[in-house]
Amino acid sequence: MSAPSVDIRIEDEAWSVLAEPEALAACALEVGAAEAGHTTGGEVAILLTSDGVMQALNRDWRGKDKPTDVLSFPADAMDHGFLGDLALGYGICARDAESLGRDFGAHIAHLVIHGFLHLLGHDHETEADATVMEGLETKALARLGLPDPYSTAI
Repeated sequence: MSAPSVDIRIEDEAWSVLAEPEALAACALEVGAAEAGHTTGGEVAILLTSDGVMQALNRDWRGKDKPTDVLSFPADAMDHGFLGDLALGYGICARDAESLGRDFGAHIAHLVIHGFLHLLGHDHETEADATVMEGLETKALARLGLPDPYSTAI
């Protein structure tokens, strides 16, 4: 099995609190690929940026004028080997991790897996699709020794 490679660009220095973002993303992509049955490798580009940039991207690409934690931009089929881009906004990611009582790095690993699954064509628009996607995320995170992010257990 060949896991996707990762190319990270850090655009906001607030992300410096995240130790070894390349290694974290590579591990998240590896377990996400394993759970999704993705064996053809490829490359994923990840932008670590600010809430302002995320708001602009969300507005311009999704018509939602507000910041969001992660956005996925699947590559065109003509981009052989390139799977797509992920963008993560520091502020909303940090606030969400804190409000959920999660370790920041674990939360980012979850968001990278979530975004990667979108690049592979998974979605959560219907309850059935959400069940499948959340199951893949939960199993991938378990491979990293991380808890189920959708569990309501305390």
